[in-house]
Amino acid sequence: MGTQIKKQKVIFIMGATATGKSRLSVDIAAKYSGEIINCDKMQVYRGLNIVTNKITEAEMKGVPHHLLGNIDPESDFTAQDFCYYALAVIKRIVRSGKLPVIVGGSNSFIEALVEDPFFGFRSKYECCFLWTDVSSPVLYSYVGRRVDQMVDAGLVDEVRDIYDPMADYTRGIRKSIGVPELHEYLQWETKVDHETAENLLNVAISDIKSNTCKLTDSQLSKIYRLRKELRWPIHRVDATNVFLRRGKEAEDVWEKQVLQPSLKIVRDFLNGNKNYVHHHFY
Repeated sequence: MGTQIKKQKVIFIMGATATGKSRLSVDIAAKYSGEIINCDKMQVYRGLNIVTNKITEAEMKGVPHHLLGNIDPESDFTAQDFCYYALAVIKRIVRSGKLPVIVGGSNSFIEALVEDPFFGFRSKYECCFLWTDVSSPVLYSYVGRRVDQMVDAGLVDEVRDIYDPMADYTRGIRKSIGVPELHEYLQWETKVDHETAENLLNVAISDIKSNTCKLTDSQLSKIYRLRKELRWPIHRVDATNVFLRRGKEAEDVWEKQVLQPSLKIVRDFLNGNKNYVHHHFY
């Protein structure tokens, strides 16, 4: 009689950009002794911390993060590269008795890791998929404000530091939204009058906002496909109300409507609750 190999458990936190994935991953990892593996294909690269919106040291709250800002920015980091790196890190995390928490908006990387038969992920690991969702009109509005905050924080200077008039925007970190859009402004800012330069900058910022919103649409489409076509049991957690509040009220809504439901889903998953999928799938 064959013995069934016990699968190790892995948490995935998915969602469009700017929906609170990083915050939720830290909260879950802190609660369940986890370590986080970044799955944002631009945040894996070294540099451009503002442009790629990397989580800060303070926001990490002491939770170990992997695959965050340590890849050569000139290289092309593929889905296959991610799979090799992630699998090695997952093995180390599990061996140390911790819970792997994979977080990011690069759904193509997540799909490759889980579905590629070469890696045999499903034969070794049991997955819990969480999806932080925010209604599109609310998210678009927030994206606009966040881009303005990034500009205030030094986004333009950060891109200027790596500006190359002959740059290839199809490779490495230069594919990040915020870099190609500023090319024309950086090319002409010292060659035209102030008003023209300001207009070029405003167009670039508008394009960054627009392209980020398009990215969120693309990310959502992929999640819908994974849920509908591949039948992934992705548990949607609606964070919309958090983005409609400010200050303490927003914190309270996060706790009640996002964090506590998510912790319950993870708790049921880790405890092997047989009603886990039935209660949380749709």
